[in-house]
Amino acid sequence: MSKALTSFALVAILTALLMALSLAVARHGYPFGAIGAERLDDVADAGTFIPLAAVYFFSALLMMILPIRVAGIVLTHAADAIFWTVILLFAAIIGGLAARWAFDRSNVLPALLNWRFLFVVAVVGCHLFMNELRRNILLRSLFFVVFAAATLACLFWSFTI
Repeated sequence: MSKALTSFALVAILTALLMALSLAVARHGYPFGAIGAERLDDVADAGTFIPLAAVYFFSALLMMILPIRVAGIVLTHAADAIFWTVILLFAAIIGGLAARWAFDRSNVLPALLNWRFLFVVAVVGCHLFMNELRRNILLRSLFFVVFAAATLACLFWSFTI
């Protein structure tokens, strides 16, 4: 967990510095600053978490039914990579919003209250409790169904509010 928090903090700081540099260059009238800030905003989109969560939940579904050795391969080569991608993408969003708040003093609270960030919480929560889910046969069976429903919901539901 400390490795995840350290990585989150480092990526958030680096993204905030890049966004601050882009905003400072744009403030001085250079068009490159606006392009850099726009590119950082395009990378850090909350809508990206839905397909990432679908792939993570599918790998978690496989880990519930596969034997331990194969489930370990799925964990190390799929679920861990998606977990770190979600952590780093969320850190990039937070860093960019922090720099925008520091430079523009614009209202970033609505951007932070995006409901799609719940997918970040779901992926991180599942990843932290994956060992507990694998140990108990009842939980494993129950979460097989939960992960199947979550995968299908992330893939096929439009999530319009």
